[in-house]
Amino acid sequence: MAVLSEDEHRRVWGRFYEEFDFRPSMSPFKWPAIKEPSASVTWSLDSLPDGEPYEPSDHLVGAVKRGLTSCVGPQGTLFALDWQHTSYRFAPHEVGGPGQQRWPLSAYPDGDYYIYLSEDFRTGSFGHPWEHSICLFGEELLEAVSTEIDKVLGPPIRRPGK
Repeated sequence: MAVLSEDEHRRVWGRFYEEFDFRPSMSPFKWPAIKEPSASVTWSLDSLPDGEPYEPSDHLVGAVKRGLTSCVGPQGTLFALDWQHTSYRFAPHEVGGPGQQRWPLSAYPDGDYYIYLSEDFRTGSFGHPWEHSICLFGEELLEAVSTEIDKVLGPPIRRPGK
């Protein structure tokens, strides 16, 4: 896992702002905060219990991690972007297992926007802390995890940005 250099941080975030029309805001009138891709589904996180038990939250995070790992392949890498904080590039097959570093960030937005992106920006997740939602995008990722996420979170609140 590597912290993005200052130059790469600016480049990746600049591209994200541009390609996703990122508009950070706490105002519900400005949500969603991104232009959601045509192959995307957004779920509310409101059905997850506050506090213990953590099982549904853990199940959500695990499903997203497994889906992203399968989508990038054994040699692929992901960006883990934390708005206004340190961001990373990492190989999902090299983190999270016994004796390995933990995944950077989480699919669950804990007070800030948390974003996972494939290197080509076609697949990933966007966790919105104020809307309390998660948007997953990329056809392969959606095929891999949508049914499982529906079981944890219930029906989506948006499909293809609608």
